[in-house]
Amino acid sequence: MNRLATATSPYLLQHADNPVDWWPWGPEALAEARRRDVPILLSIGYAACHWCHVMAHESFSDDEVAAFMNDHFVNIKVDREERPDIDAVYMTATQAMTGQGGWPMTCFLTPDGKPFHCGTYYPPVPAHGMPSFKQVLVAVDQAWRERRDELVEGAGRVVDHIVEQTKPLSLRPVTAETVAAAVSKLRREADPGNGGFGGAPKFPPSMVLEFLLRHYERTGSVEALSVVDATAEGMARGGIYDQLAGGFARYSVDAGWVVPHFEKMLYDNALLLRFYAHLARRTGSALAYRVAGETAEFLLRDLRTPQGAFASSLDADTEGVEGLTYVWTPQQLVDVLGPEDGAWAAKLFGVTEEGTFERGASTLQLRRDPDDPARWMRVTSALSRARAARPQPARDDKVIAAWNGLAITALAEAGVALRRPEWVEAAVAAAAFVLDVHVGGDGAEGLRRSSRDGVVGDAAAVLEDYGCLADGLLALHQATGEPVWLTEATALLDTALRRFGVDGAPGAFHDTAADAEALVHRPSDPTDNASPSGASALAGALLTASALAGPERAGAYRAACEEALSRAGVLVEQVPRFAGHWLSVAEALLSGPVQVAVVGAGAKDRAELVAEAARGVHGGGVVLGGEPEAEGVPLLADRPLVDGAPAAYVCRGYVCDRPVTTPEALARSL
Repeated sequence: MNRLATATSPYLLQHADNPVDWWPWGPEALAEARRRDVPILLSIGYAACHWCHVMAHESFSDDEVAAFMNDHFVNIKVDREERPDIDAVYMTATQAMTGQGGWPMTCFLTPDGKPFHCGTYYPPVPAHGMPSFKQVLVAVDQAWRERRDELVEGAGRVVDHIVEQTKPLSLRPVTAETVAAAVSKLRREADPGNGGFGGAPKFPPSMVLEFLLRHYERTGSVEALSVVDATAEGMARGGIYDQLAGGFARYSVDAGWVVPHFEKMLYDNALLLRFYAHLARRTGSALAYRVAGETAEFLLRDLRTPQGAFASSLDADTEGVEGLTYVWTPQQLVDVLGPEDGAWAAKLFGVTEEGTFERGASTLQLRRDPDDPARWMRVTSALSRARAARPQPARDDKVIAAWNGLAITALAEAGVALRRPEWVEAAVAAAAFVLDVHVGGDGAEGLRRSSRDGVVGDAAAVLEDYGCLADGLLALHQATGEPVWLTEATALLDTALRRFGVDGAPGAFHDTAADAEALVHRPSDPTDNASPSGASALAGALLTASALAGPERAGAYRAACEEALSRAGVLVEQVPRFAGHWLSVAEALLSGPVQVAVVGAGAKDRAELVAEAARGVHGGGVVLGGEPEAEGVPLLADRPLVDGAPAAYVCRGYVCDRPVTTPEALARSL
């Protein structure tokens, strides 16, 4: 029986034709394990994951291995992007058992879902000190038959450990001194030669960069800005960035950003678009302007779905070969460009005979700007056409509410900051889709995590969906002045505060709602990783909403944000690299946040003041323009024109300046 054939997840559909008798996660699968009295084999991955594809080809497509799996286990396949709650529980178990984690994740569970043996990728034959997957299967089956009581007892201890590890952190206020100490720690951990933090593999630290940029805005710290500049340039000029089509790969396998793991994720590119747009706005960097523009165009060209939302990712592999679409040899450049332009392009892009990747091929880097713009345009156009004729990576066109929230925020803010109204329009279309399909007639209570081809899935939204989507809608409220986005955002925030809080621990949040499916543990992880944690996303949205909502909500939202930030104080102090979004929220709080309300009789009258505000406001601040006393827009209430002219009102926290009427006066005020 093919139980995955009707899934909304492209990852599950990739496995629908395996000889393995896969079940989707659900009570029916657990009941089947109890009926057969066999363990559960839980396999978790995602569509763009290279090693997930490898294990699927080597093991899950093997008839002999599949037969053993079917005879001795109930096999469950989970898309971690669709069910981050399941992934979080068993990732914690995997890390506790092995000291590391990753995907594909392979966990063996008791029929009631408690993990007793976990790992990640297993090869088809013993290699590199790892047993083969078949050996693992045989050993687990034998242990289940001969030492079941021992396994069940151990599984109980694992669950107890998970519960202990995920208790709410103690309250610790985040002050200006705390933030300064985090900056010092990050500077010590930064890679001065290549940018970024640590060694290989190296991930784009988008949220930490946003924080350091905000810190520079508030304090003028050149040390913080130096880390930002070095990392922004290192990433943008390396192979992790697509020098032909824009957009960033998931991470670099080396410390120098040369060779990426080639999948392109929506969340990475949304966060990096936002950061580079903010950097361009603040410093005027031509490189930041270019990268922000190209990354936005990548989102619109390659990830936008026919319905107007944004797909989750592009695959790491093309026809089973990693990087096939993207890498070049010197001869391939010559074949496309001719000898002279081919040699020029090879030198400019760092394409060598030895290769920087595999089999003599190289990724494209751009360590210096081209000195001949016309030649550059001719060369890149020809290479882009040639690359488009190659086989292309598959697209996971599943729409995730949280990641679309990040894209909406980035496009709305970048569109205003860089004067690209078409980006704002794209953000409006995505928001309208998510509200119509993922929320629908159920309101915020019924928000769903994912959809595909306009059909919403069954998985309930988690906390990050509420926080990130609310933040995106608040960005749209500022970009358009339309009250509907504020109304929808506050509905999401009110629901999240009511359904996700931890009883007896103000400021702490679970990642799943109180009425969500019960797992062996209710996950709660405040750590910022590849994207903001649910709790930090919610805190950021609460702070923004406190500056935009009316007085009946503003105080409560700000207090909830401050409580949540205090719960993250330990993270901020000890591991600031994994608290980047929390630190950005802290910077916004320390700055006020700055609020700029621009009133005028029409958009053209307000345009110069709005543009100056968008250029000058500190990160995390709010800028909103509209008609005086516009209905449903609290920030404009009681803020009239000044002598009949457009005016800008600047406030920081609870203190407001006198209104100004010229861009020059507004710049001085900011």
